[in-house]
Amino acid sequence: MATDYLAGYTRSMKKATQKRRARGLAGQIPGKRETVPIKYWSHSSLMSFLRNPLAWYKRYVEKVYDTPYNPASIIGRAGHVALQHFYGGIKKQGAIDLGLEYLRSVPDFEINFGKATTRLAKKKKRAAMEREYLQAINFYLERPPKYKVLGVEVVAVAEVPRLALPIKAVSDLVVESRIDSKALDIVDHKFVDSFSKDRSRKTLFVMQAIFNYYTVREKYGRPVKRFIVQECKKRKNADGSSQMRRYVIDFSECKEDFATFQRLVNDATKEISRRRIYLPNPSDMFEGENSFEIYRLGLLE
Repeated sequence: MATDYLAGYTRSMKKATQKRRARGLAGQIPGKRETVPIKYWSHSSLMSFLRNPLAWYKRYVEKVYDTPYNPASIIGRAGHVALQHFYGGIKKQGAIDLGLEYLRSVPDFEINFGKATTRLAKKKKRAAMEREYLQAINFYLERPPKYKVLGVEVVAVAEVPRLALPIKAVSDLVVESRIDSKALDIVDHKFVDSFSKDRSRKTLFVMQAIFNYYTVREKYGRPVKRFIVQECKKRKNADGSSQMRRYVIDFSECKEDFATFQRLVNDATKEISRRRIYLPNPSDMFEGENSFEIYRLGLLE
């Protein structure tokens, strides 16, 4: 079975490489000779590059998407689907059903079942995923936060001054700001096993927030005030405390973060523009083994 997977993977990598060479590299840094292999940065692609350059290269340059998703990420996506429909105007139960429909539509080969290798074990794992999803989404929708919603699952690209590449982001919700009716807030939903530490100063939140800030400002042409993270803990708190936690990032307090963001994105762009060898990160809990196997077999050489 492993041999079949590697043979199929090798074919897909070679095909992706041929396509990329046929269409040419994605773009050039304005005013410079360096050529970059991507058209834009997103938060997920930047974090992937920082965590595991070889896994990033496979996904964002070669466009090979064969790494199975963890059950937690699929449950989280099902929750996003439900909230997308709920805030889009569908009633609570209908939104929950649509999220469940998404979860059930994900084929087995796209799920990393871990130690659950038999058909029966996978069936039990799927049933557990459904229970966890239903519990989490009901926690969220028991008292759902209310907003004046202007956009749901808003996809946007922005050209930012002093950035060598455009940036792209998807915003769960774009809403009218409660602190300034002429401005916007961005809302992001997260389904988690435990609440995040560092609250609104969590680096991942701030970097994601800035991606969304530029893209929403570009799309709507209005000031953007805040990035609001709504975390929902999937497992019930034993003490009966709230399953929801809210973090607010006020962009007026992020001057240093914007400078760091621009430096990080430009440094990452320079790094992928030079001729380099992409090395794996075996300690990456998500794609470490896969990236090391690609390196061991020399599939990118």
